[in-house]
Order: sequence, then structure tokens, then C-alpha cells
Amino acid sequence: MKKLVLATLAAVSPLMFSQSAVAQDKWPSKPITVIVPYTPGGSTDTVSRVVMQKLSDRLGQTIVIENKPGANSTIGTAQVARAKPDGYTFVTVLAAYSANPHLYKLNYSNEDFTPVSHIADLPLFLFTSKKLPVNSVQELVEYGKKNPLNYASSGIGSSAHLTGAHFAKIAGLEMNHIPYKGSAPILADLLSGQVSMVFDPILVPMPYVKEGKLNVLGVTSSEKYEGEESVPTLDESGFKGFKMNSWVALMAPAGTPQEIVDRVSKEITEVVKDPEVIEKFKNAGFVPVGSTPAELGELIKRDSELYGNIVKESNIKVQ
Repeated sequence: MKKLVLATLAAVSPLMFSQSAVAQDKWPSKPITVIVPYTPGGSTDTVSRVVMQKLSDRLGQTIVIENKPGANSTIGTAQVARAKPDGYTFVTVLAAYSANPHLYKLNYSNEDFTPVSHIADLPLFLFTSKKLPVNSVQELVEYGKKNPLNYASSGIGSSAHLTGAHFAKIAGLEMNHIPYKGSAPILADLLSGQVSMVFDPILVPMPYVKEGKLNVLGVTSSEKYEGEESVPTLDESGFKGFKMNSWVALMAPAGTPQEIVDRVSKEITEVVKDPEVIEKFKNAGFVPVGSTPAELGELIKRDSELYGNIVKESNIKVQ
């Protein structure tokens, strides 16, 4: 079987498209391109490469990864909206896909895409500074009603921002949002107490909880996180129905043949059951899902409505 080609756009060579000695009559008969609209080496890129390696093996065809970051993923996503719907171009999207239409003027719409599969969830944990005299979500809310609180995020419109804004709204708190560029400065200010709290994936902050330098009060998923069962869900902490995972999914240009979409969806659902994939996902903070195209479509619709309401109610604007 042919190997997955891990390459950024600048490194893509025309030679990789001539690897097939004899053209196949049926799909896939040539390399497939998956656009990852985020930087190489990040969690989305890592998860995409793990899945596409296995998918390449199952399809018996090369898959080329092209990183096209920028504008909260909209640059790379727009490229796929304009791509030929022949089953040879796909894009990896995050929950930001559902939020972006409410924050940006886009040159594409949801009608330009076909859902393929919901690959994985990325639960967010509520981490707080040790400077705060709180040990539970309820104590945090009580404290916040009497004292000023702020929360960090990786940028305006990010999952952490929208989750924090939603939490503040339903908790009846006035909290100041502080956007950062990257997780390193967030962690530094959280440790020093300059930032009160952050909704963040488990990977970076949790080791500091184990060292007693941060607190973790809850998780945004509907179920407890495997291996961290002592951390309650927000639902268990009094916020009934609270669920705001980030997620990663695969999309194709609208008009892509349904038989191809269904084939890829089915293969991905099997890929995420692979023990090696599950382990790598866990190390990156992701929970494997796998879904039908219809199920992904419902997720996108549901989150679009949720994020649209949050943006409107909290008057969030991209500056």
C-alpha cells in the first residue's frame, strides 16, 4: 500500500502524483488531498495526520496533507469550497466552522460543503488559578458574584472564548475576556494569577494541576473524561445540559458523489476504533467519535445555532 504523504503546501512535489503505475478505474485512482486549515504540528494537524495515515492504508491510495492556516481557518476552508467535487479534495474543520459565519463575512457558506464524518471531540476543562479561593464550580460562581473575574482564550471567537462567554451568561457573572496568542502566555498568567480561569483542553494545563499549581473544576463534555473521573461535568455541577466540546470533522465540497462520501465516512468510523489511534487521540486530549454524514450535519446545525446565540447575546465582534 502507498504511504501517506505528510507535507505542507510548499513541500508538495508534482512527483507524488505520478506514483501510480497503473491508473485504477474506480475511486480512488489518484492521490487525495486533505486541507488542514491550521499550522503544522498543532493538535488539529496531528489528529488529521493520524487519521489520514490509517485511511490511506485502508483506501490503498496516497493522501497528501496541505496546511493552509489563517483567518481562524477560513482561508483553507474557502479553498475547498471552490474545489472540484470529485472525491479528491477534503478539509478538516473544527467547531470554529460553526462559529465563523457569525463572526466573519465569508466568501463561502455551509451549502458549499458536504459533511463526511465527525472524527473526534475535544472536551474543554475549566482550569482556575490557585489564587482563587474556590474548589468547585459553585464556589467559583459564588465568588464571582462578589469579586471581579476574568477568563482567557486563544482568541476572539475561539471555542474557549465562546465557552467562557456562555458560562458567564448562564452563571449570571460579569467576566472580562482576555484573548491571547497561544497557550504559553495563557498558562504563565494563569499560574501567576493574572488570569482567573480558562476553558482549555487537558493536554497542557493538567500536569500543573497534578503538581498542585492549578485547580480543575469541571469538564464541558456530557460524560466524564476517561482517566480523570474525579473531575465533574458542568452538568453535574449544576449547569444542566451544559455541553460545549470543540470537535474535529472532515468535510468535502458540495456535490461530491454520495458513494464516495459514504465510503470515507465508513472508513473513518473504523479508523477511530483502532487502538493505536485511540491512544494517540488520548495523548492529544481528543475523544474518538466517528459518525455518518447526516450525524455530522446535525452537529454543525446544532452548534451553529448555539454559537450564533452566544455571539449575539454577548455582543462578540472580531476586531
